[in-house]
Amino acid sequence: MHLPLALLAATLALPLHSHLVTAANSFAGSNLYYAAGLRADTRTTLLDGLQSAGMKVLRVWLDGQSTTQKGTDIDPFPDLEPNQICNGDASCYDDTVLERLDDFMLDAQAHGIKLIITMHSFNALQAGDVYGAEFGTGFFYEQDFPQQAFDARLVHILNHVHTTLGRPWKELNEYIFGFEAENEAMIGKGQDYIQQHQQWQCDRAKTIRGQLGDNSGILVMTGGESFLSESVQPDWLSCAELDVISIHAYGVGDLQTSALQPFVQQAQDAGKKLIMEEWGACFFNTENNDCPNGDALPTDQRNANIESFASAITVSGLPWLYWQVIPNADPHNGFDYEIGIGETSWSTLQSVAQQALQAPAAFDFSAYLL
Repeated sequence: MHLPLALLAATLALPLHSHLVTAANSFAGSNLYYAAGLRADTRTTLLDGLQSAGMKVLRVWLDGQSTTQKGTDIDPFPDLEPNQICNGDASCYDDTVLERLDDFMLDAQAHGIKLIITMHSFNALQAGDVYGAEFGTGFFYEQDFPQQAFDARLVHILNHVHTTLGRPWKELNEYIFGFEAENEAMIGKGQDYIQQHQQWQCDRAKTIRGQLGDNSGILVMTGGESFLSESVQPDWLSCAELDVISIHAYGVGDLQTSALQPFVQQAQDAGKKLIMEEWGACFFNTENNDCPNGDALPTDQRNANIESFASAITVSGLPWLYWQVIPNADPHNGFDYEIGIGETSWSTLQSVAQQALQAPAAFDFSAYLL
């Protein structure tokens, strides 16, 4: 195995208790929350670019979108539950987003890429979707009925029959890497609230696992939180139905090997997998985890940040997904971590993603990759 020199040196410097799985290599991927809206040409641009970087996984959401996103012209699509909480009434759901992703996953698989399906988001809840409008961001996680209705949503998604393949999504392990109930569940409520309501995540995992079964070849994941320690909760490490604890981290202190290694060890001890599901390098000259707007960082500095953060994650043994690669020129709107394919910094991200494929991993995901 020939590692780039920087990665090799950092790997040799790891403490002996950092157990890398030398039989398995790491990997990289990306996020695109509005992937279901991509037109054929932009979809091809995105997937060709991800493939050129050796990226293996793309994380997609089901939240409806009606306008241009991150400078990408899209075909609008509604929420899965656009008008009311459906609670299992099949005629109530609008499956447009699922059918769009039916087509998308075929193209992704042809590019050697599987999808993570994020089945809801705290973003939509907080913005007042059908669940947020009725239950807000507290009762949704606390009361029985919204949890029952939300579980019905998860069951509907898992049993959606692919319009071309004629099989339900829960059986499509050639196309789907993992399912997660919600992006950053409870994130706006604070770390104490998340700690007090850890069972919500495990209960949703039980619903997903109940549909997948024990040998589906598809992973059950958490969907991350706002920073490293918040993303890895103790009860999730002991939840039998969860396979993967997803980390989201943007703070420079979290994006260091020394910060990540203890969590890698915790997960290994618990028999769980970890993935750095979201990280990014801010375009602006602000704090990396507080990136609303500002002056542009010099390109060399941003590229150095990308290299440094990616190396730290990779050396810790974690696969990672960047937030986020887009198929067009980045308009540099607020909270800008995006990197457009072919733009400044794209070649840097390509390089560190390719390096991840050569690096030893702390967790063996090989059975779940193409």
